[in-house]
Amino acid sequence: MNKTILLEKRPVGKPQLSDFKFVSNEVESINAGELLLKTTYVSVDPYLRGRMSDAKSYVPPFELHKPISSGIVAEVIESKNESFKKGDFVSGLLAWKEIQKSNGEGLLKVDASKAPLSTYLGVLGMTGLTAYLGLTEIGKPKKGETIVISGAAGAVGSVVGQIAKIFGCKVIGIAGTDDKVAMLKTSLGFDEAINYNTTKNMAAAIKEAAPNGVDIYFDNVGGPISDAVLFNINRFARIIICGAISVYNKTELPTSVSVQPFLVKNSALMQGFIVSNYAEKFPEAIQELSQWLAEGKLKYQETIVNGFDTIPQAFLDLFDGKNSGKMLVKI
Repeated sequence: MNKTILLEKRPVGKPQLSDFKFVSNEVESINAGELLLKTTYVSVDPYLRGRMSDAKSYVPPFELHKPISSGIVAEVIESKNESFKKGDFVSGLLAWKEIQKSNGEGLLKVDASKAPLSTYLGVLGMTGLTAYLGLTEIGKPKKGETIVISGAAGAVGSVVGQIAKIFGCKVIGIAGTDDKVAMLKTSLGFDEAINYNTTKNMAAAIKEAAPNGVDIYFDNVGGPISDAVLFNINRFARIIICGAISVYNKTELPTSVSVQPFLVKNSALMQGFIVSNYAEKFPEAIQELSQWLAEGKLKYQETIVNGFDTIPQAFLDLFDGKNSGKMLVKI
């Protein structure tokens, strides 16, 4: 039998396992132009939380009692489509199903001989593209500048910091455990790292780590951490809003400092983005990322959980910071 994971209930606050439902059905047969895919890796990402709410956003919400979807690498196990053959691996936005059929639209062939399959959901996939394009298109890093990254040990943040180092920036990461702080400074080459859970005064800690001020802030978390960074921004600072995981599960309206005085006083830019804004630049970005990976300039962190049944729990674990780098489920 073929398992599928449905959205059973819309989460209130932090999602629960009871918001998901497993169902089993027969494997579908394929027609001309279609192919059958067997899931290999599933990406679980914080942005999926937004799609579980019935609220207006940049992508439509998931439908209740229908399969959830995310980035997936899958193997072609049967094909009646000229563009794909049995044994090919593809990546795309696919349903949380063990086996599913596709007409091939939106699928990208990936080469397991050039890089591990998991990287096509991480450093060579949406994660890497988000890091690269957010930093270069909005942050416009220059040699000698100082960048602060929140959620720095996460999938996107860990790549942003390494790219900023390649551009010659001083890189400061903010993370939630001493192990993550150590990993940022040793494995990934960050200049400084701050544990927000053990730091009483974040604004002072950022000032100490960045005595010359902050030129670029790559924000993955929002909330009080981001407020603290604002007190340290330089004239013409660029603030890149990639995500706000700290407030995704809040049911009450979050309170934050007013950003306008900081932006006016420093002639600073604050811009939100979604990676698809820069779709036309994906090929050149992937080429750059692939080259850095091959040259050993870019390392990637993965947290890989095994088994289709673990997908919902792996997603929930994101909100407790249980991942270092990209959170993936291997089927």
